[in-house]
Amino acid sequence: MKDIMIMIRMNKVNETKKALENIGINSYTATGNVLGRGKGLVDKRILNGANHQQEEAIALLGGGPPLIPKRLLTIVVPDDKKDEVIETIIKVNQTGVCGDGKIFVLPMTEAYKVRTGESGESEL
Repeated sequence: MKDIMIMIRMNKVNETKKALENIGINSYTATGNVLGRGKGLVDKRILNGANHQQEEAIALLGGGPPLIPKRLLTIVVPDDKKDEVIETIIKVNQTGVCGDGKIFVLPMTEAYKVRTGESGESEL
């Protein structure tokens, strides 16, 4: 089993959920608004807003690199579904612009259903 953690743009969440559903992935955990930033120094949208004298964008440029709102999804899948899930996530979320997101794949050794105590891949 694999634990796939993805951080994506907020506006891509619904499209990502539909794409995952289309490949048979209906179970995942979505964590509310998370904040993060990549290696880039400034989000170009914020810089563009500051150039157009938007006060909110100007405020974000002040005090260091801004943290950008993202959504965190955690998906546990059998090993044989990992590649399909990753390809689907990339296909839906790739725009070619900084901030498209990140995918982390972790080994998952066990899963248990709390209600029954059952374990194994059937509990995903």
